[in-house]
Amino acid sequence: MTTEVRTQHSPNLLLAVPNVSEGRDISTVRAISDAFCTDRAVRLLDVHSDADHHRSVYTLAGPPRALADALMRGASEAVSRIDVVSGAGVREPRGEHPHVGALDVAPVVYLDESSRGAALAEALVVADRIGDELSVPVFLYGDLAGGRTRAQLRSGGISGLAGRIASGELRPDFGPPHLHPSAGATLVCARPPLVAFNLRLAPPATVADARRIASLIREDGAEGLPGLRAIGVQLDGAVAQVSMNVERPFDLPLALVVERVRAHATVTSAELVGLAPSVALAGFPDDIPLPGFDPSRHVIEHVLGLMPGPGLVPGSPQLGPWIGIRGL
Repeated sequence: MTTEVRTQHSPNLLLAVPNVSEGRDISTVRAISDAFCTDRAVRLLDVHSDADHHRSVYTLAGPPRALADALMRGASEAVSRIDVVSGAGVREPRGEHPHVGALDVAPVVYLDESSRGAALAEALVVADRIGDELSVPVFLYGDLAGGRTRAQLRSGGISGLAGRIASGELRPDFGPPHLHPSAGATLVCARPPLVAFNLRLAPPATVADARRIASLIREDGAEGLPGLRAIGVQLDGAVAQVSMNVERPFDLPLALVVERVRAHATVTSAELVGLAPSVALAGFPDDIPLPGFDPSRHVIEHVLGLMPGPGLVPGSPQLGPWIGIRGL
């Protein structure tokens, strides 16, 4: 099966999907969005904010160099506004989503193998600049780090990461040998598209049920699905959710993920975070609501099909500099 997204995009086009640890303060989310959008060569395709996860996921598209510049502007805004370190490990967790930084992850995404080298290079440039210009330690993961995972780096949270740095167990790949006093650390990689996907469970399912289901269906579980990362979380109102990353969306359709979760609990609705390739949505069950989903804005091929080459079109009404925030 193909692992490429077939579009009419420029061969120099890359995506980036920075995740920041702020999903409640709309002024901060907007300020970071505006920072990403300063260069008209880079387009903001989607913003998805979640108050329960306390996280916002941005999707950007642009050519190399311009994309790195845009990422740095947004990173600088996030670092200046978001404090994830004060009280870490003492107060209540800052949102349901695991994290180690204000700009928690900054993956550069390639859409086909011909762009892989450019994505790897762009990710290294971004990692170096975050460490050097913002004094935030950067850890590489994925192909840039021999397959090291985000979960391995986030184990123990911010305080756990600080302890492993202090003990010499871990050393940042870029930047200072200690956490930023407020912004923590940033994780960087280059990768093909993945799909961030959540399923809400109907009562009487609890967060314990969601965690049990997640442990069964994730890649290393008893019913493991290929390339699936999954955790169980509790949303406001004691609603249980299975929160997932489908890292092999060309091999694992979301319909199959829904089927596996439904074998253990009733699913009330689904949520797509960011964009997805069309193949991942093939056969998606009609009886599962997907609030906020718009194929013209959230299917990668459809969005990039609005970008006639040789590059991005400044001022395109469909891809304006502010496209609104889902979730807030």
